[in-house]
Amino acid sequence: MKTLFKRSMLALFVTAAVTGATMGSAAGQQGPAKNVILMITDGAGIETFRAASYYRHGALGHEVYDDFDTQLFMATHPLNTANAPTHSDDNQVTFDPKELWNEEAVNTVYKGNLGNYKGYFAGYDYARADYTDSAAAATALASGQKSYNNAINWSNDDQSIKHIGEYTVESGRALGVVSSVQVSHATPAGFLAHNVSRNDYVAIGREIVDSGLATVAIGTGNPYYDAAGQRIDEPRESDFRFIGGEETYQRLIDGETDYAFIESKEDFEALAAGELDLPKDKVLGLVQNIQTLQFNRPGVGAGNFLDTSPSLATLTGAALNVLSASDDGRDNGFFLMVEGGAIDWAAHANNLPRIIEEQIDFNEAVEAAVEWVENESSWDDTLIIVTTDHGNGLLEGPNSDVEAYSPIVNQGAGALPLVRWHTDTHTRELVPLYAQGAGADYFFDIAEAEEGLAIYEGDDESHYWVDNTDVFRASMNAFGLTAE
Repeated sequence: MKTLFKRSMLALFVTAAVTGATMGSAAGQQGPAKNVILMITDGAGIETFRAASYYRHGALGHEVYDDFDTQLFMATHPLNTANAPTHSDDNQVTFDPKELWNEEAVNTVYKGNLGNYKGYFAGYDYARADYTDSAAAATALASGQKSYNNAINWSNDDQSIKHIGEYTVESGRALGVVSSVQVSHATPAGFLAHNVSRNDYVAIGREIVDSGLATVAIGTGNPYYDAAGQRIDEPRESDFRFIGGEETYQRLIDGETDYAFIESKEDFEALAAGELDLPKDKVLGLVQNIQTLQFNRPGVGAGNFLDTSPSLATLTGAALNVLSASDDGRDNGFFLMVEGGAIDWAAHANNLPRIIEEQIDFNEAVEAAVEWVENESSWDDTLIIVTTDHGNGLLEGPNSDVEAYSPIVNQGAGALPLVRWHTDTHTRELVPLYAQGAGADYFFDIAEAEEGLAIYEGDDESHYWVDNTDVFRASMNAFGLTAE
């Protein structure tokens, strides 16, 4: 049975008929899966998904994940909002989804980096409070454990946490990580490294390179190129931080690590086409940009793309080719995480044109992954999960100042929808999760029902959500693995 996201935040729980057809059962079966592909659109709330679909198609329901059998929502709050281990159970964040729908009028003002935002409704204030950062969110998704903001697979008791990448490799499978931002940034780092602070890029980058954990790792953070994709002849010392410092970078390009190094758009495209011969089985690619694939290019609107950056779909295809051709990946399978990281950056800037183009780039990457499953694998062998790590911007419709969670207004394909931003940072709103393939049923096996929320739909059916830590458990379940 296919589910549908109906209205905006007031209907942020997908309707699940618990009698009759079983949701999520048509396309796959309970694991073990050979492959798991997790695709994260960083910082996208449900209206971000919709904005891209309106602009791209003129209507909802036409993205490839709209046909996935498992569709529900996910909570994202952290353990606490400290930025270092507290060694304490005090000040833990609690989450009550019913509080999101509180329509009581408030006079609060949120002071953001882009200006002030009115509170309007108590539910908005709740959504804007006690939110996760990308590091704690990645830790939850990758390890199944909540932690403090700033943690990269690091516990509130100041201990390293084992993540899905390590379980994947220990099980004989291959690991891949792809991002449209720096490979050592919070989300990709969550599947590759451990650190008490997400900001310790040098140590994170060095761990990524020296551990050799991943079979393929691709992102930006290239020290010899600026945000416009222009070559820099004399980088600053700080420009090397995203790849572990200048010494680590030099060893990488000199062939003194486990990885073959690539950086040109042409090489990524050749790798995606299966036409690039490499001297080593493992690949580390740094796109020719220190910031993002496209978001940080000059200008503020859409269009005029950098011709030095491949698309996220190309990078996804490249990673899939490397993983499936590797000895471990071919024989035993793989785990691949793909992140559309700059969607979050566009949300922080309240930049509607560029958040739409970044989300479309992500959607095309999902299409590339689905095409690979259907042509090179099968839904019996592969699980795809599509979600985000947290909301950002509290993007709603133009009337959302007078009607709580009023949806954005479609203006047709090629036209920007009408919207209103309510913050310029993260939120703890519930976010969408889609899944298809082997083991996708797991999400409905463990989903929590909030029947009282059905009032917002005008019906008496139940509504369901999961926690971000459940993504780790679903992946482990699909692989038939047990966490330590």
